[in-house]
Amino acid sequence: MNGFWKRTVFAFRHFFSSLFHDDTPNDIAQNRVKPAGPVPQVPAAAVSSVSRLKEVERPASEAFDRAVQMLALLQRDGRLIDFLAEDISAYPDAQLGAAVRTIHETCRQVLDHYVKLESIVNSEEDQPVTVHAGFDPAAIKLIGNVAGEPPIRGVLRHKGWRVKEVNLPPLPQGAGRMVVAPAEVELT
Repeated sequence: MNGFWKRTVFAFRHFFSSLFHDDTPNDIAQNRVKPAGPVPQVPAAAVSSVSRLKEVERPASEAFDRAVQMLALLQRDGRLIDFLAEDISAYPDAQLGAAVRTIHETCRQVLDHYVKLESIVNSEEDQPVTVHAGFDPAAIKLIGNVAGEPPIRGVLRHKGWRVKEVNLPPLPQGAGRMVVAPAEVELT
């Protein structure tokens, strides 16, 4: 798998893990972020100055069902699972580019409709920023040569995303909750 597709798969895995579990998969974190020094620990009390979304407690099974539901919506409207599951190595880049443009647009529309996202840091990427004491380490990840105590100056490499609002439709009743896309059988 070339670098672009590997990064695409990482991005989707990271997105869904962040969306539904507020966490980064360990293999992605280890592969993508390699701090040069120890990361300063921030006491939990210091995090109170950072605005956080109120999390609604849900049974683990419903959270899992919601993840499947989001995949089903991305598949239904954007054919995302079909695209990711297909071996694309035989297709020329021009043909892939056309397919990716369509998949990107329809999946973006799904996100816009069901999930409202906002940037964690409101600044331009590749510009200097200051990370103040009391920052939320789940929302701001320090990378590179991490040393010293906040406030720390650095360069914003990614604004980050946080879920502002989720407007998923009601879950279906019964066994259909685990179905991302039903099989289709045409009768002749």
